[in-house]
Amino acid sequence: MDPILEKYQALEDRVRAYTPGLDAQRLYTAFTYADAAHHGQLRKSGEPYIIHPLAVAEIVADLGLDLDSVIAALLHDCLEDTSSTHEEISKKFGEPVAALVEGVTKLTKMQYVSKEEEQMENLRKMFMAMAQDIRVILIKICDRLHNMRTMEYQSPRKQREKSLETMEIYAPIAHRLGMQKLKWELEDTSLRYLDPVGYKEIQNELAARTAVHEEFKATIESRIAQRMAQEGIRSKVYGRVKHVYSIYRKMYAQQKTLDEIFDLYAFRVIVDDISECYNVLGCIHDMFKPVLGRFKDYIGTPKPNMYQSLHTTVIGSEGIPFEVQIRTWEMHQTAEYGVAAHWKYKQGMGNKQLGTEQDFEWVRKLLESQQDTDAEEFVRTLKVDMFSDEVFVFSPKGDVKSLPSGATPIDFAYSIHSAVGNSMVGAKVNGRMVPYDYELSNGDIVEVLTSKNAKGPSRDWLNICKSNEARIKIRQWFKKERREENIATGRAAFESEMKHAKIAMSSIMAEDVLPHILRKVRFGTLEELFAAIGYGGTTANKAVARVKDELLRLNRLQENNAKSGDFIHPATTISADSLRGSNKHSDSGIIVEGLGNCMVKFSKCCTPVPGDPVVGFITRGYGVSVHRLDCPNADPAKRKPEEADRWVHVAWLEENLPAYKTAVELYAKDRDGLALDVAMALSAAKVKVNALSARSGADGDALINVVLEVKNREELNSVINRLHQIQSVYQVTRSSGK
Repeated sequence: MDPILEKYQALEDRVRAYTPGLDAQRLYTAFTYADAAHHGQLRKSGEPYIIHPLAVAEIVADLGLDLDSVIAALLHDCLEDTSSTHEEISKKFGEPVAALVEGVTKLTKMQYVSKEEEQMENLRKMFMAMAQDIRVILIKICDRLHNMRTMEYQSPRKQREKSLETMEIYAPIAHRLGMQKLKWELEDTSLRYLDPVGYKEIQNELAARTAVHEEFKATIESRIAQRMAQEGIRSKVYGRVKHVYSIYRKMYAQQKTLDEIFDLYAFRVIVDDISECYNVLGCIHDMFKPVLGRFKDYIGTPKPNMYQSLHTTVIGSEGIPFEVQIRTWEMHQTAEYGVAAHWKYKQGMGNKQLGTEQDFEWVRKLLESQQDTDAEEFVRTLKVDMFSDEVFVFSPKGDVKSLPSGATPIDFAYSIHSAVGNSMVGAKVNGRMVPYDYELSNGDIVEVLTSKNAKGPSRDWLNICKSNEARIKIRQWFKKERREENIATGRAAFESEMKHAKIAMSSIMAEDVLPHILRKVRFGTLEELFAAIGYGGTTANKAVARVKDELLRLNRLQENNAKSGDFIHPATTISADSLRGSNKHSDSGIIVEGLGNCMVKFSKCCTPVPGDPVVGFITRGYGVSVHRLDCPNADPAKRKPEEADRWVHVAWLEENLPAYKTAVELYAKDRDGLALDVAMALSAAKVKVNALSARSGADGDALINVVLEVKNREELNSVINRLHQIQSVYQVTRSSGK
């Protein structure tokens, strides 16, 4: 039989084993469709491309996912790498399959201006996919696992990039979804390329001690199994050596050699029901000496990823410590396959319900937490929220809260509600008063003391709390309640940092410099920047670093222009008196240096308004065309040498300026009433709108183009700020001429 057909047959047999009444013809049709679509394409290994979708579908089947998921895995690269369309896949295999394929495809088709923004947007896409249908991310994790299994055929640079991304993003998501089996393999294969020397060293040492490990495991397994038989408890007992990355992390964190790591072994005892779990625990503690402080009951208080087990560390007669995990068969399936185990134990539950269960409330919290923070901050704090160890604490009523390791009473208060955190005046842990920076431990009972007269959170809390959720809610309070105070605090911090960097404030206040600085720090005015620093939306250190970079760039540009003899553009707005004589202006409000009365027009590619740094270009027969300095069409590097004398200095006249047309673009998540909200915001801003058009994208986003008339840049910035406040709008930019 053809090797590819053999692989398909193995896949079909695997799906048939857990799918009563399997529609085998539908599965085979999906295989032949994918095979034909990828015909002629090869993997880096030289194999036919269809080998990859078959392997991904096999991993999906190992998880026990439904037939739609297996078919989507077979087709997951069709939209991106072949001529297949969403409509065609929907017609042949149904809309649920097409939606899954498109969901997986979207996770890999984005381009961004910075690594932080790319990482944040990729994470956002993943969380959106999880919130809508958890199967999308399950298929994507399976896709990444097979890619890591075949990473040897990629270049060293690609190996390192993909391995780092897997270690930072995919393995932690697999962990959060409870998929321990896949998580371990993702971590081990990533480590193989990130630190090949360390990986090989551990692997070799483990291999050299295989006989010792096997003997110890067999001894302990036999003793536990015999005791279970004596007690009349039906059980399955097996041991394992911890996986390579787990050992590597322990060696790295504790600076130990493999010889110094004692708890290399973990044993599992799997029984039929919960009551037997606790009986087994008593037997284990009777047989071996328990290590104090190393018992955890994840049955009574499950982890957020649904993981349940009893964990205890004991020491045998050989003096070697080892961990014992005790669980039921259902808990074992959940521990191995996480959320995927739903399909075995929650038959009949609609997929939409699966995507909106309380189990995945953390997905929505992560999506909410990206509001009001920049990309770097989001990615950094996300890794604390999602990828760190958890502590489980209780409210006085017995409700369990999962918080990041190192969390404080502040984090607990804001995990209940923002109003509780904002009115917090103290906290008790286990009945006694504790300071705000008290580090919570597993099992603590936390009581938050509140007061109606509370003055709100302190800025110091931002440095104390550990969770992204708390940090976001504290910032929101400061942003809303203390704008004037934020500006004053932010200004003081910014000026102090500028002084530390030995940059004079006056050097950024010049009219030909400030617009560049504001564009670099991504704020419309200095006041907005100060307010953001004040409420914690950005830091003075980060803002001054960007200011420094921009000043260096402007200095280099000025030096290059001076060497080449090009004109150096000064301030954007000057008085009429300073350009009397040969400089003339029309009713346009623009003064043109060195020319008599001439026609002036504003370029449609960048639509400048008063306050923008501008430059003029003498056109043939149409007078002087005015461009913004940041317009690509006015870029000094792209100017033709033979046209150097046609670029002239122009400036805005200060008085009696007319209104000017300009264009802005809004990017938002599509929703009902979005265009109406934009129109109402523009009406409230009292600006004239010449045109407004909106279109929806296939990915659920919307783009709205607006042409409006404003008197100057200050008025335009005010309009842009107003548009930023509209729900679901995440970016407002001016038309840049690109």
